[in-house]
Amino acid sequence: MIRQALMIVALLLAVIIVPAAGAQPLVDETFLLTFVPNVQFSPVYVALEKGYFAEAGFNVTIEHGDEPVNVDLIAAGERQFGLVSGEEVIKARANGRPVVYVYEWFQQYPVGIVAPEGVQSVADLAGRKVGIPGRFGASYNGLIALLAANGMTESDILLDPIGFHAPDVFCAGGVEASVIYVNNEPLQIQERINRGACNDIPAITVLPVSAAADLVSNGLITNEQMIAENPAQVAAMVAAFDKGLRDAINNPAEAYLLSAKYVENLLTDPDLEAALTTLAAQQADLLATAPDREAISASRQAMRDSLGERFEESALLQFDVLLSTIKLWDAERPGLTSPESWMATQEVLTMMGLLDKTINLEAAFTNAFVPED
Repeated sequence: MIRQALMIVALLLAVIIVPAAGAQPLVDETFLLTFVPNVQFSPVYVALEKGYFAEAGFNVTIEHGDEPVNVDLIAAGERQFGLVSGEEVIKARANGRPVVYVYEWFQQYPVGIVAPEGVQSVADLAGRKVGIPGRFGASYNGLIALLAANGMTESDILLDPIGFHAPDVFCAGGVEASVIYVNNEPLQIQERINRGACNDIPAITVLPVSAAADLVSNGLITNEQMIAENPAQVAAMVAAFDKGLRDAINNPAEAYLLSAKYVENLLTDPDLEAALTTLAAQQADLLATAPDREAISASRQAMRDSLGERFEESALLQFDVLLSTIKLWDAERPGLTSPESWMATQEVLTMMGLLDKTINLEAAFTNAFVPED
């Protein structure tokens, strides 16, 4: 009896162990992000927490760093994947760095200008003091594009580098308007206005770059060697990120909860956590009915309305940032990028003197890895 029992156990172990021994080991991969952990990186957090990267064959570790450094690491093959702006890809390729943009994360350029409600157009900014983080990066590129689209140049305004402190400086009256990320700082400023803590400004106007110019924003990049030698891995990484992005778009309550593991102080209220957990479950039930994009958009607003009945605006600020950012991601087919956007972006960089020569844009990006719907 004992011998028979041991034989049965041995057979069961063989059934369990043999498939595991034949399974492919996960490839260790460092995924490069900019700045610091933030709810805006929720698609990556969702893909990690829901196992999409693992299913694609990767053991992913997140690493944050400066965007130009990240580009150099990917170009050199020291890292293989990261989220980088289209401008950086163009500038890198102009300097011989073989990076390739394979998935458009932000469908709309996230930069704009915030001003008091009396400012109704870009032309109204003439002669006014306008804050900006500095003469660099997406903020500066977007400003120049927005001015140019309205027949203006930097000399038509009084540009004041203020660092990444637009809400503080704007609400203190230090500038009359400011270049901002449209999915973030206007929400912070509006929250201060609602508290009466913004220099007696009653309301604001946001002038987005995307309304005037279709520029390429942030997306997933890799390098030419990966595409040539490991196209299956590139396709798998793109598909995993795509799943995380779609899940974040479709169920922001779930995405917020999953992001809290990576973003410090994102979720400190047990009541809010419980409310989001309930909403995430309800949204999952809705998604099981295969609603269209319009219905999902309406459900996100209903989710926010429900939370607004129970929680203070300040407690929901980062959730509002996520909802606002989702509007910049959402598309009929996420991931696709257009040649026209790349041409417009290169024109802006050339106008600014940031390019010594134009590049072959067809080599800078590809839609070949974007998953079919």
